[in-house]
Amino acid sequence: MIKNTEDKRTYLDYPFVGVGVVVWKAEKFLLIQRGKPPRLGQWSIPGGRQELGETVKETAIRETKEETGLSVQIIDFLGVIDSIQKDKDGQVEYHATLVDFSAKWISGVASASSDAMNVAWHELDDIEGLDLWTETSRIIRTSAKLRFERKVKL
Repeated sequence: MIKNTEDKRTYLDYPFVGVGVVVWKAEKFLLIQRGKPPRLGQWSIPGGRQELGETVKETAIRETKEETGLSVQIIDFLGVIDSIQKDKDGQVEYHATLVDFSAKWISGVASASSDAMNVAWHELDDIEGLDLWTETSRIIRTSAKLRFERKVKL
């Protein structure tokens, strides 16, 4: 197996842990336009790779701050997704175990930085037109449902 020494996320002997965050401000959620593979140029939730010694919640808060400039408070655990991509020869090029959370905006003005090319706030009705990965759409809808259920109980 040929290892890519420039990108420590591909052709590994094990999956890596990535953490994603659905950030809410009022009734809108934030998306970033990815500045790196996989899914370069596509809209996604903010997030990134967990660092050694860091909890997944710490990763969620750090990555959101790095990519968007926002401070957030984690609200809900949303789920775990495996993202596995094979190359043309059938070898696993990329395998991430993705842990997703829901968070609320605390402070800051959203701006693209770190691995993000762009950022934008969206409403739930926008999802269909954004050409999101199906798992990203599902996670956003799960987050919205939990937010709605919490409001109904109050």
